[in-house]
Amino acid sequence: MSTPILTETIMNQVQELPENMQHQVLSFIQSLKAASRQGVSGEELAKFSGVIPQPDIATIKKAIEEDCEQVDWHEW
Repeated sequence: MSTPILTETIMNQVQELPENMQHQVLSFIQSLKAASRQGVSGEELAKFSGVIPQPDIATIKKAIEEDCEQVDWHEW
């Protein structure tokens, strides 16, 4: 969270800009907010830890090791 002084300083600076530049500032702020919302925190993902049974994990691991980086030319 920002301090009230920082918020006030930003607001004062923006108010001094012409309207077209204020719209640019708004677009920039919106892009910053959107970028910060991407992804999922590790804390949220941690609740899924241990959900996949160990035998399934072993099967998945084996499939990855055997099939990765191999091209099946018949699929083209």
